[in-house]
Order: sequence, then C-alpha cells, then structure tokens
Amino acid sequence: MKDKSFIDTNIFVYAHLDDTKNGAKSNIALKLLESLPVLITSTQVLNEYYSVLLKNKVADNLIQDNVETIIDITDIHVAQITTIRLAHKIKLKYKFSYWDSLIVASALEAKCDILYSEDMQHKQLIENTLTIVNPFKG
Repeated sequence: MKDKSFIDTNIFVYAHLDDTKNGAKSNIALKLLESLPVLITSTQVLNEYYSVLLKNKVADNLIQDNVETIIDITDIHVAQITTIRLAHKIKLKYKFSYWDSLIVASALEAKCDILYSEDMQHKQLIENTLTIVNPFKG
C-alpha cells in the first residue's frame, strides 16, 4: 500500500503542545496529521511522547487521553527482535543515533513510504524505500 506515513514523536508533541514559541509548528503538525490517509507510529513513539509531555508539565490524565487518541488513530508498530537488529544495521550504515535508527527500522518494517520527523535529514532516502520528510521545512 502506498502513502503509508510513519509519524515520529516530535510531530505528535507539536500537535498537542499549544504554545506561543512553537505555534507555527503546532499548526503544521495538526494539519499534517489530519491530512494523511494512513498513520503509522510505534510503541517507542508513544513512550517518548509521554515522557516529553510530562517534562512539559502536562497533566498525566491529559497525556494518557492523548496517548489513547494516538492509539485510536494510528497503526502501532511494536518493536521486535528483528526491529532491534535492523536498527543496528541502520545505525551503522546511516550514522543515526540508536533511537532514530529504531524509529527508521520501525518505519521500514511497517512498509512506510514516508517518515515524518524533524530530527533527521530532510528528503533523505533510506534503503531506497523510505523518505524522511521534515514537514517544517519550506
């Protein structure tokens, strides 16, 4: 299936943190999430999202409600041993951090075409199948 999009943590964070510093990013993230036909994310993203919102002093019950919403609107890739092994190969080949490599490996295993993230090189092609897109770039 084409147009399967993997959503990294920062997209969900910007979509849910409404502040004046990141207002433009918040609007872009919300519009992106609303416009995509198929959303994929991972258990790693859910955990990172929870952690980031806690650090931003968002109420625990609100975070949990948001996590439930993310679960409802996305397909969740659960990291397996194969994901960890692939992440290691991605890390060595592309020189990503381990955590970014695990995101990329999850997106590849989920057969996504696009990985939306602010954290990696915009328009980089991974394994000839996955393109990293930073929605906040021009």
